[in-house]
Amino acid sequence: MSLKSKEILLSPLSGKVVSLEEIPDPTFAQKMIGEGIAIEPTEGKVVSPVDGEIVTLFPTKHAIGIRSNEGLEILIHVGIDTVNMNGEGFEVLVSLGDRVKAGDVLLHFDLALIAEKAKSTVTPVIITNYKELKSLSKTDEKEVVKGKTSLLTAVLRGEINMNKLVSKDPLRRTAEEVIDAVGGKENIAAVTHCVTRLRFALSDDSKVDKNKLEQIEMVKGSFSANGQFQIVIGQGTVDKVYTQLIDIAGLQHGSKQDVKNAAAQKLNPIQKFIKTLSDIFIPILPAIVTAGLLMGLNNILSGKGIFYAHKSFIDVHSNWSGLADMINIIANTAFVFLPGLIGWSAVKRFGGNPLLGIVLGLMMIHPDLLNAYNYGNALKTHTIPQWNLFGWHVNKIGYQGQVLPVLVSSYILASLEKYLKKHIPDSIQLLLVAPIALLVTGFITFVFVGPITFGIANWITGIVVAIFKNVPAIGGFIYGSCYALLVITGMHQAFLAVDFQLIASTGGTYLWPILVMSNIAQGSAALAMMFLTKDKNIKGLAGTSTVSAYLGITEPAMFGVNLRFKYPFVSALIGSAIAGVILAVGQVKAPSIGVGGVPGFLSIFPQNWGTFFIGMSITLIVPFVLTFILGKVKKTAASEKNKREAA
Repeated sequence: MSLKSKEILLSPLSGKVVSLEEIPDPTFAQKMIGEGIAIEPTEGKVVSPVDGEIVTLFPTKHAIGIRSNEGLEILIHVGIDTVNMNGEGFEVLVSLGDRVKAGDVLLHFDLALIAEKAKSTVTPVIITNYKELKSLSKTDEKEVVKGKTSLLTAVLRGEINMNKLVSKDPLRRTAEEVIDAVGGKENIAAVTHCVTRLRFALSDDSKVDKNKLEQIEMVKGSFSANGQFQIVIGQGTVDKVYTQLIDIAGLQHGSKQDVKNAAAQKLNPIQKFIKTLSDIFIPILPAIVTAGLLMGLNNILSGKGIFYAHKSFIDVHSNWSGLADMINIIANTAFVFLPGLIGWSAVKRFGGNPLLGIVLGLMMIHPDLLNAYNYGNALKTHTIPQWNLFGWHVNKIGYQGQVLPVLVSSYILASLEKYLKKHIPDSIQLLLVAPIALLVTGFITFVFVGPITFGIANWITGIVVAIFKNVPAIGGFIYGSCYALLVITGMHQAFLAVDFQLIASTGGTYLWPILVMSNIAQGSAALAMMFLTKDKNIKGLAGTSTVSAYLGITEPAMFGVNLRFKYPFVSALIGSAIAGVILAVGQVKAPSIGVGGVPGFLSIFPQNWGTFFIGMSITLIVPFVLTFILGKVKKTAASEKNKREAA
């Protein structure tokens, strides 16, 4: 029997508070499995937030489920995509069925290892049975301390039935309905599960009936990612549904790797290439975005015409110039040493030693080489330095800000390293593998890979610049109207490399400002749906996903709201296309990549702010108005149809 009207959950970790909408995973961002909050941890220790019982311990040790004495079901999920670490870096200190007190240590984890190997270290703390609550309030604190800070306050609606367990019949019925909705057992190539969702590798994704899935009571959502079709069931239930599903379909129990391997086989060469680029650039994106924001701050201080006509802030207030210069150095570091960052991430992705990748990247921008930014002038004056290799003259140039040369060289380095490890005895690998791999890769890079890929990269840059210089309206319209479509396919990640190349070659990118317009447009369409719909769940999702889209994270708005109803998505494309034309015609450029939302103006050249804000106004207004009008028209049409049918 419940003895309290409310229950307070203490923070299970120490760190920075993050809203669920900011989590880079739609399962949590769209609140498919419950309501709660997230924490960016500063240390690798998890404690119990309540007095209760351990009811879920996943084999991969990355998540723990607790049922409080008052009946709250709480999921603590350490990191995002940590299930793929298979328990590495985790040490669980409790067992299933253990009684725990608030503040008791539940597990230790290697924070640095998760940061290196997982998608994110951010840790959701979810109340999975929150619908049984009267209300749930969240802490206003920005920083929390494990076992001390009050994180969530749950007001109970009444007694929560502690014995409310799902019977076998509903579980089996759910499994049968899921099998039918995904196209039958013959369409399932492999299936496994994590702590919250079923993960399928399907033979044909087009056979999935989304409408049927939405009608299944236990299904809280579904989406596709990296060739896998994922169905969110929820903590404590997904494993039971999985067991029934395996039994009904006559399938073998699959591992995470089985599903990943089966899913990878479905990807065509282009999809595999895009996924590889995504795997390389996403880990370094936080450093690039941070650099972009800091460069925006420097632009405010050093940009002319912002505070004073024809003068910058530091021109008038010279005592601020030292601070502006320091900020500029801090901000520029990620771009100056970009090949080092890419080398680390790329070699790691290709299966080599990431430390050698860092060395390779830094080697390509060694100060003894001609700086790539001075290559044009040196070419005109015929002063390019050269190596004389026994009569063979090779240009001695660096690859500052370049993307393609370091990507190709990283693949060669990783492949060579793996080959050498297979053929050199373990006892002398330390002496031979790294020196040989770096020496051979370095030679190939400076003699062949660098010059060839440098030319290809400049050719790609030339095409983009030519389009935006000669026919800007067409370029802006195409990119503005297509960017959200690229996000759906995942191909948008490929354009990060183009952005970096444009910044390195021309000092700025035309593409990233249009990306910002697309993100804001998706948020505005979702905002209109919040006012149109009467469904409380969709209304809540639309409101929260609007905020995340305005801050640069569009997946919740796109997949959770706009694509579901279609006309909001189309309205967003129209608004983004119009804004794209205006930005392209106005030659709006960004010297860096920053937050892809409303704060994005900080990463735009100050002289382009006026045009940028006009484009932003369009993406705030046009998608909202179009979605609202189309929604009203559809409702009127549906009402008229119902009247005719009734008559």
